[in-house]
Amino acid sequence: MNQKNDASGDVRELRAAVIGVGYLGRFHAHKYSRIEGVKLVAVADLQPDRAARVGAELGVVAVADYTELLSRVDLVSVVTPTESHYRVVRDCLQAGVHVLVEKPITTRLEEADRLIELAAQQKRLLQVGHIKRFHPAVQALLDSGLLVNPRFIDAQRFAPFKNRALDVDVVLDLMIHDVDLILHFVQSEVVSIEAVGTGVLSGKLDIANARIRFANGCIANVSASRVARDATRRMRIFQDDALFDLDFMRPGLAVRRRGAGTWVLDGVSLPEIEEREFALVKSDALEGEIRAFCASVREGSPAAVSGVEGRKALEVVMDIHKAIAEWAQAGGVQG
Repeated sequence: MNQKNDASGDVRELRAAVIGVGYLGRFHAHKYSRIEGVKLVAVADLQPDRAARVGAELGVVAVADYTELLSRVDLVSVVTPTESHYRVVRDCLQAGVHVLVEKPITTRLEEADRLIELAAQQKRLLQVGHIKRFHPAVQALLDSGLLVNPRFIDAQRFAPFKNRALDVDVVLDLMIHDVDLILHFVQSEVVSIEAVGTGVLSGKLDIANARIRFANGCIANVSASRVARDATRRMRIFQDDALFDLDFMRPGLAVRRRGAGTWVLDGVSLPEIEEREFALVKSDALEGEIRAFCASVREGSPAAVSGVEGRKALEVVMDIHKAIAEWAQAGGVQG
């Protein structure tokens, strides 16, 4: 998988393309265009005018049929509607191209399994775009070494209604971000899920809540809405000696944990509480994700978020869908 040297002995540029240059895909294209050692050579979109516009912005070839560019590139970002992920990623892997596919990996577990198997057969990288892994608050938390044994996690991801990403419901659109992070933090098997949800505007689930229990005893409460008045993106993680408060909007990371000293309250000696607000390094999560992808391709190292991890997040949100359906059948109201 390592990127081969050219005749001079230098590592040649990676040739990149973006398939699907709508709202998010356009950002992918711009990130590739400024990463050293990577050359954006083409963009593709079923809407020729959109492809031409982004191609003109960046001075690259624009096509409507992505299969026309697969012989010219080493790696691609697939930023197409979710229902098309399987077909597009399959074609790219079969052509010997490394793939970064936006989340969710697919809409069906059997399709995710086939893509994971195909990537292994082709010896090509398959990375899933769970971008919150690259958020500065998440990076700071993991780098701190303080997160050891999460016991309870409360996650809220609320957003005002927007007329995009409506090909999937709020569970696949928003909640999956927190599901992936929780799986990454807890590192334990899911043993049960209870969930509720309803549609409000889109005809699909627009609001959902899930309670996830893990084999190690941790419980996660996850809420998502895409019809909220105000945006909220926050996660609180409790463990035996600490509370971690991640604010994805500010962004910020605050920690309150038991210290070594003691303090007296109303005559009672209690463990000291240490409070720390982390100074986060300003960073671009999407650029970090794409840089990690390119580095893995060049170095032959594992993907930052593997296809297997993307499949696991998909499996949990599929189980959340099932739990919501069961709740509805038992008398809940589902739009």
